[in-house]
Amino acid sequence: MKYKITAVLALIVLSVAIALAQSSTSTISPTPSTAASPSFSFTAINFPGATRTRAVGLNDHGDVVGDYRDSSGVFHGYLLSQGNFTSFDPPGSVLTRCLAINNLGVIGGSFLDSTNLGHSYVLNRGAFTIFDFPGAIATIFQGMNDLGQVVGAYVDSVGNTHGFLMSSGNFTTVDFPGAAASVAGGINDRGQIVGNYDDSSGNNHGFLLSAGNFTTIDFPGALGETAPFGIAANGEIVGFYDDINGLEHGFTLIAANFGPLDFPGAFLTDAVRVNDAGQIVGTYNLAGQHGFLATPIQKP
Repeated sequence: MKYKITAVLALIVLSVAIALAQSSTSTISPTPSTAASPSFSFTAINFPGATRTRAVGLNDHGDVVGDYRDSSGVFHGYLLSQGNFTSFDPPGSVLTRCLAINNLGVIGGSFLDSTNLGHSYVLNRGAFTIFDFPGAIATIFQGMNDLGQVVGAYVDSVGNTHGFLMSSGNFTTVDFPGAAASVAGGINDRGQIVGNYDDSSGNNHGFLLSAGNFTTIDFPGALGETAPFGIAANGEIVGFYDDINGLEHGFTLIAANFGPLDFPGAFLTDAVRVNDAGQIVGTYNLAGQHGFLATPIQKP
């Protein structure tokens, strides 16, 4: 299970600029720092009766969203709030993915329709709103903030993948300068965007877009794959990377210091979202796919 560009393209295979001017770029490869990474207690999240569960959205109230696969192999979205699970699907969906929830309780994600085309949705107080990037052949929701701004990816008419920002109903393309493909994965209330891109050689990198400036994010020693997908209001970033053996690990990035995040005993961990309390949700693989909630342990 991936969330980066290969995952977006895989979803499009299943279903089938406005350029950011005056932007600058820089590159940082911070040094790993265990001192910057707190210890965590982990809680597994499994939708009752599901064969697979992902936890990929989290707000400051502790509400978790994600998606699960039922016994028939169909994917649905879910909300976990105060210990109670609720399942949902947009009208006409044959495959539902859920990616985010903000502090107002608005939920967002993507789905495939009966013709296997990809669309995005937001769910607000029981009402679904479906949207697509203008002219795109598929639109993939990825993240959302409390201001209702949405980021994600779309595939244009010739098959190229771009990131996007939707703000007040207006769409803007978000492409890392010179990238072969881009995905905008998360946005905080300050308008900072994280995501990932493929360079001209096909290597994958993370990025931060802040105040019009792009910064490349590469986990030290990663095997060409770094994918930041969550960013809190204080600037803490979470994501995942592939090591030299091709194994996937979660990470935190705080004040230019990386910290590790792996579910105990798992051989794959993806950290996807972080809230202002430092709680993190994601997925791990250990005898199947499961969601998790990681809560920082306060040290004396």
